[in-house]
Amino acid sequence: MWLERFSGQSSQSTPSGSPNRAFSPAPRRSVQLGPSTLPRRPGLAPRTSSLSVASFGGSVESLPATARIPNGTNLRNELAGSPAGDVSDPLDVLQQILGPLKQEETPLPNGVHVEDEQPARPVEEIEFGGLSLEEFAEAGTAVPKTQTTVGIPVVEDFETEKDRFEDLHKSILACDEVLKSVETYLTNFRADLAAVSSEIEHLQDRSTALNNKLQNRKAVEKVLGPEVEAFAIPPAVVRKITEGTVDDAWVTALEELEKRSKAVDAKAKDGKDVKAAQDMRPFVEDVGTKAVERIRDYVVAQIKALRSPNINSQVIQQNAFLRYRNVFGFLASRQPQLAEEISQAYVNTMRWYYSSHFVRYKTAMDKLNVYSVDHGDVIGADQAARRSTKPGGAHDVFSIGRRADVVRTTNDAALPSFAAEEDKGTHYLEVPFRAFNLALVDNASSEYSFLTEFFAKQPFHATNRKFNEIFIPTFQLGRELTKQLIEGSFDALGILICVRLTQHFAFELQRRKVPAVEGYINGTNMLLWPRFQKIIDAHCESIRKVTASLSGKPAGTALSLTSSPSTAQSTAPHPLTQRFANLLQGILSLSSEAGDDEPISHSLGRLRADFEAFLIKLSKGISEARKRDRFLYNNYSLICTIIADTEGKLAEDLGGHFADLRDSLSVDG
Repeated sequence: MWLERFSGQSSQSTPSGSPNRAFSPAPRRSVQLGPSTLPRRPGLAPRTSSLSVASFGGSVESLPATARIPNGTNLRNELAGSPAGDVSDPLDVLQQILGPLKQEETPLPNGVHVEDEQPARPVEEIEFGGLSLEEFAEAGTAVPKTQTTVGIPVVEDFETEKDRFEDLHKSILACDEVLKSVETYLTNFRADLAAVSSEIEHLQDRSTALNNKLQNRKAVEKVLGPEVEAFAIPPAVVRKITEGTVDDAWVTALEELEKRSKAVDAKAKDGKDVKAAQDMRPFVEDVGTKAVERIRDYVVAQIKALRSPNINSQVIQQNAFLRYRNVFGFLASRQPQLAEEISQAYVNTMRWYYSSHFVRYKTAMDKLNVYSVDHGDVIGADQAARRSTKPGGAHDVFSIGRRADVVRTTNDAALPSFAAEEDKGTHYLEVPFRAFNLALVDNASSEYSFLTEFFAKQPFHATNRKFNEIFIPTFQLGRELTKQLIEGSFDALGILICVRLTQHFAFELQRRKVPAVEGYINGTNMLLWPRFQKIIDAHCESIRKVTASLSGKPAGTALSLTSSPSTAQSTAPHPLTQRFANLLQGILSLSSEAGDDEPISHSLGRLRADFEAFLIKLSKGISEARKRDRFLYNNYSLICTIIADTEGKLAEDLGGHFADLRDSLSVDG
């Protein structure tokens, strides 16, 4: 490389030189040979070169410089005088000395500039003496010492640095290969980048097209969406109806199917020949048929469960029937005949259910001990002789006592059957009557409410018919129990309590809006009121018999209720007055809210008239007028005292009446 630059410098100094000399593109610079880098040798002047060997391997040595060429001479002029045919090409000579020259410039290491690589201008110009370079090299012995000794160190140093030049050359070649691979990679990358750019443009065009399609589809969906939604049945709905268990989600799926079915039917009724509706109709019918089968199996299974022993019907009604009442409505709309058959199966099952349970309950009520009140317990009968012979112990059938609490109590719990079977006490007839009828009213109200909710789509008269079919045997049991309790009984207070209980049940049924039990309540009243009138008639008849047995004269002992003639002249209240007053007070306390439509006032009027007739006739047996008035006064005062705390319109009327009778008598205080 140094020789190339040197030859290039010579060619610049001789522009008319040989055409065979290669031209170096490096700028012309003088080659300065100095002692800065060259070690001193004996007999040689120190020279320097601007070619830094540090760029070739870090060495600080430099090539020796040749002898300075005199000013004004150049290689062209020297070679001009030599014959062209006998002189070898200087480049060939240099190639033989230095080896083949590189035609391409080797890239310099980083940090090394071209100016630093150019050789310095020789201090002295070499004198060739008119010889060619080859002749000059062959005649090296004839050259002056200062000229011949200059080229020898250069060759030796070149030989020494040759390996390093070759390593540098190989490194440069390797760098060239790396740069070629980088160039290839960059070229491929550029091609790939162009392909990616083209693909991006394609995707942009496709994205624009898709956006346009999306906008068009949204516009169409906005118009057609509701119509398609009205017909389409989601697969999850079909799968749930055909395969899923009957639960809340199943009911929701059934409602969705019914909505789609109504939409298809509406299109058909409007006369619109919609292809989607025609296509969906067979599929909807198939799914509906499958739903009907599932509903039928489910309802039949629940009806069978009602026949299980110790089952609570209200639990099944609430959890299995009412929870899915829309299910049966769907069945009734699709298959009315099948729905009617299932309804009849339910009616038969519940008729058996209530009948069997209330038969056992009535049997438990029959085991309760009830006080016996017969025809011997009327007002005019002698009670002293019967008290010791009454079953269940002594009791006062004319005194209301705490018996009225059964009407006023707020406890609506019925007596359990096991408690009735284990009860060893004795009760009045209103206790089993209230227990049985309270249970009957509660169950009837629950069943009627269930029927109206579960069969809501059926007419009102159809629901009442089902209810009556279910409870006809149970109502018959209730009437039989009532007849059994009141038949042969003369307990006027007990029967009147049963009447008030029946009225309370009627009010409760009205509050619960259960009119279907009204027939049973009216039938029970038709059994109680006539029996109550018969008992009042028996009391009146007994009083009339006692009155008829009186003579009505001061002398004699016509009244069989007195034990001796001396007692007939007594002014103390008569025992019959005590019984009459107690019975009157009990009836009035139970009739505090009685209306004018009840026969109570008429019955009490008859009973009062017979009692007053008896008392007047009895007082006539007292010969002394003052004692007679005292006797009447004491009896009327006793009646007023007993009924004084009784409330109600009837109690005020009767209390005022006996108070007037009492006050009309002139008795000294």
